[in-house]
Amino acid sequence: MVGSVAVLSDVHGVLPVLEAVLEEPDVAGADLVVVTGDHAAGPQPVAVLDRLAGLGERAVLVRGNADRELVALARGADVEVPDEVSRWAAAQLAPWHVELLAGLPHPVTVPVDGFGDVVFCHGSPRDDDEVVLVDTRPARWAEAFAGLPASVGAVVCGHTHMPFVRLVDRRLVVNPGSVGMPYGRAGGSWALLTDGQVSLRHTPVDVDAAVAAVVAGSTYPDAAAWAGDYVRSAASDLDALAVFSPRDGR
Repeated sequence: MVGSVAVLSDVHGVLPVLEAVLEEPDVAGADLVVVTGDHAAGPQPVAVLDRLAGLGERAVLVRGNADRELVALARGADVEVPDEVSRWAAAQLAPWHVELLAGLPHPVTVPVDGFGDVVFCHGSPRDDDEVVLVDTRPARWAEAFAGLPASVGAVVCGHTHMPFVRLVDRRLVVNPGSVGMPYGRAGGSWALLTDGQVSLRHTPVDVDAAVAAVVAGSTYPDAAAWAGDYVRSAASDLDALAVFSPRDGR
């Protein structure tokens, strides 16, 4: 049984914000760090994967849809991706990075003090690309959770880059938001599970410095424009909801 868990998600190859979050005392002091997918599809894929792998056994990396897509691209498949940075990122990976991503589990269940079994996933427990939102209708939540055993007291997901906490038929559902591609406000969003309580956290960063660090640390041709959009959180949460809402079956 794990005492405290820091949950990060959707780093998307942005090292300076990842470093800022990892330096948070409650992240550094957590018993376990879980990163719920989409680790490297961004402008600093190698540096981010090296940093996450360096956390060793105190970190659990969960597979996201973008991780699955990077593996397919690196192995020569022609798959559709929503952001062209993924094609570039896949070409930067060493073979061991590809094998690391290919071997990531989805979902992952961890017993956590005060919560019982906690399922960590990307989109939903049944599909790493499924969209579920804070206002998704109950029937869709029931479908997404249909295969979960009664012992699961909480589900922690990523994918939509917007933090929330809500109950779904007595089960706690958490989205920590995004480290590297936040919607709504710049900086790294994450969550802490401890003593049966969930707290949504936000790590502010010097955005100009973070953008400059991404550009300096990447050979992606459009790194400046990419970081200007995503690290600066140019899209608001309402912009993101307008895009994601039609995908949750409403």
